[in-house]
Amino acid sequence: MSATVLILGLIAACTRTDIMPGPAEGEQVFAANCVACHDYRGQGADLSGGGEAPDLTRIAARRDGAFPRAEILTKIDGYGRGKVSAEIMPAFGALLEGELVPVEIDGVMTPTPRPLAALLSYLESIQVAEAG
Repeated sequence: MSATVLILGLIAACTRTDIMPGPAEGEQVFAANCVACHDYRGQGADLSGGGEAPDLTRIAARRDGAFPRAEILTKIDGYGRGKVSAEIMPAFGALLEGELVPVEIDGVMTPTPRPLAALLSYLESIQVAEAG
């Protein structure tokens, strides 16, 4: 009986919607919102209006191996634009909607819209080391 309860508990935990979404879910968000500028592999591309969309597979490599979750979220959600203007990197309102899931940001569990959390998970999963 206790083994059955344990198995049912594990199944329930795996189907909870408040856990961090995985890279597969984020890949779908990426395909729907990001490939036009960053290409389907996330390796960046020339923009039609000039400039270049950055290679998203080397975010961590450009930062000595650290993936800056807070910085990436602010670039995607439109807060704290800094050097990236809305003309170059649009804000994606739909990514800011939906249920909130807990995402660890700088040691703090932060409620984050599920599509945004999924995209963050995918971007983190496609990081590659610098060739060398």
